[in-house]
Amino acid sequence: MSDNQDHFYSNLPINKIPLPQLLVENQLFKEVPADWHVIITDIKSSTAAVNAGLHENVNLIATGSIVTVLNIAFKANISVPFFFGGDGATFIVPPNIVTDVMKSLLKYRDNTFQNFNLDLRAGIVAVDEIYKKGHTLKISRFSSSGTFSIPIVLGDGLAYAEQIIKGDDYLLSGHDTTSDEIDLSGMQCRWDKIEPPENSEEVVTLIVIAQDCAIQSKVFSKVIHHLDQIYGSAEKRQPISVSKLIFRTSFNSLGQEMRHRLGKIKLFELIKSWFINIYGYIYFRTESGKNYLKQLVEMSDTLVIDGRINTVITGTEQQRLALQKELDKIEKEGMILYALYVSGESIMSCYVRDLEDDHIHFVDGAEGGYTQAASVLKQKIRDKLIVSDKL
Repeated sequence: MSDNQDHFYSNLPINKIPLPQLLVENQLFKEVPADWHVIITDIKSSTAAVNAGLHENVNLIATGSIVTVLNIAFKANISVPFFFGGDGATFIVPPNIVTDVMKSLLKYRDNTFQNFNLDLRAGIVAVDEIYKKGHTLKISRFSSSGTFSIPIVLGDGLAYAEQIIKGDDYLLSGHDTTSDEIDLSGMQCRWDKIEPPENSEEVVTLIVIAQDCAIQSKVFSKVIHHLDQIYGSAEKRQPISVSKLIFRTSFNSLGQEMRHRLGKIKLFELIKSWFINIYGYIYFRTESGKNYLKQLVEMSDTLVIDGRINTVITGTEQQRLALQKELDKIEKEGMILYALYVSGESIMSCYVRDLEDDHIHFVDGAEGGYTQAASVLKQKIRDKLIVSDKL
């Protein structure tokens, strides 16, 4: 039974119908098994860190937490749904690997604190507890391209878990950090900031939450429909394009990445990494290198639906103003709260298990787009609470 439950996520069918349609097809969403766990990592005071110019480190640390978990899952031959959030990540993990995951994340937390002086929280809530408190957590798999599928979560279960883990009185107990080593292999940050594709002017990082969980799926469907109408298909609003990728070869950025992966800089590793980078420069001009770049665009994680919509898109100012007009309307009707951040570029960190078909790329707006948008959204939520308290 448990073994089968471990593969609950990988056994879900991949839906290829249009996303606005999938969101309202309730029967295509399944309840997450009660014996799974929600694990959330997030950098404390990330807004202050981003405003102090540390947005690249914030992104790197968030990516590292995903790589840590995915490497454990890969070794156990288990597929876990995860959600990148710019300054952290959320995972839904089966019982079989939960202890290993927490041990590694807590060790990773110690390393990042020593190396970057940024405090990465890692917390855990049982799915069973989420259900007992009356919250919902339903999941489906969605694919808009041939190669890459993403998890879509509806319900308020992850928001509830986040509230507990980020609460002041949350105490993590009963987990030792005697993990032998953290496996960060496959983590790469090879690309400089990426300008929007031709015919686009800006990068928009958008976060939308539903004000009422009962109409969440309908409201999200409406928002995605507006995105499709105004910006065109997911491919058209994709902020990453091959022609705008600039390969980083500077020792400095490599050193940063090495320190991150190994906890300290080892000269031999740094030189090796530099040679691989030079080879990479040549590799991307070969047939299979070009194929990798084409796939890289397809496998860029620019849409995350984890009980809220988080997306990085590109387009013109005119398109954004049209979108804001529609979102303002839906917000005035009391259905959503939203926030967006506009930047001139996007940034990307990568997890490359192999160059053929196993790589994922995490995208955020430059200057910490997700963190900036989340900060605006938090203020909207606070303002709304103040107003409802006065009523």
